[in-house]
Amino acid sequence: MHKRSIAAFAVALLLPLSGPVVGHAQPSPQAAVIDRAEHITDSRTALFVFSPAMGRVVQVQVLHPAWDGPRPTLYLLDGVGAGEESEYHESTWTKETDIVDFVADKNVNVVLPVGGTGSYYTDWQQPDPVLGVNRWETFLTEELPPIIDARFNGNGTNAVAGLSMGATAAMMLITRKPDLYEGVAALSGCLDTQQDSTRNSVRATVVYKGGNPNNMWGPPDDPDWAAHDPYVHADQLRGKEVFISTGNGLLGPHDFAVANEPMSTGVPLEMGAFICTLTFDRRLRELHIPATVVYRPWGTHSWGYWEDDIKTAWPTLEDALGL
Repeated sequence: MHKRSIAAFAVALLLPLSGPVVGHAQPSPQAAVIDRAEHITDSRTALFVFSPAMGRVVQVQVLHPAWDGPRPTLYLLDGVGAGEESEYHESTWTKETDIVDFVADKNVNVVLPVGGTGSYYTDWQQPDPVLGVNRWETFLTEELPPIIDARFNGNGTNAVAGLSMGATAAMMLITRKPDLYEGVAALSGCLDTQQDSTRNSVRATVVYKGGNPNNMWGPPDDPDWAAHDPYVHADQLRGKEVFISTGNGLLGPHDFAVANEPMSTGVPLEMGAFICTLTFDRRLRELHIPATVVYRPWGTHSWGYWEDDIKTAWPTLEDALGL
């Protein structure tokens, strides 16, 4: 059943960006292989995987139980920095939250990609001069899962979650690959990519990290934008466990912490996420698709709230993962 409580909202408008684009890049047919593994603790491993699709070694860190036995897997996606905050030593999830301690007693693998700044964890049409080759959907949905299941006793049951850019990506991945995931948690994300305002927001996020958004899904009128729009493909969520949360930009208990997102950006970003959530919530209602949708009475676009939200989301993810 839907759980919703509506708070105040505001809209941030962004200008469109455009430029030339060429044909679509094609993924490699080779299989991904483990380049090396680094033991961090008995329940945390850094895995370096050569991705043929991206032509490079990609780090993922895996939180896993210290005991043996089959278990499901949660793919947990980062925000726009995607590890930039630690110079790509780790996901910002492990740097800024207590996720390591939170899942320590849970019989689940948690896979945290390191890297993908500004990529939306998607397959780009073209290599980008600044952001490089991004074929994240192929890596995360085709190349990586067999490796995770084989090395960390995965039982084939998966869910995906993320915040901000990673929330958009998580909802995109489950609607594009519904056979792979049983559930999703999207925290403070914009869950449609085709409306002018939200498409421009996505494009501006890529530009913010130095990339050309035309290299991702083409210019604004390219059909690839609709092909990657969770709103358009929301019917693929039928039968899935769905959790969505957002603040509204009002200052709350985490907004005076030293390491908090600057209020000049954290306030409007969360206002935008609030509007996007309202729109997607309405779409799920129209389709009669059950979801848990949490509108916090306060909160900016910052890590303290996402640390709280992933715990609020956990019962939904537990159901998805069969825990």
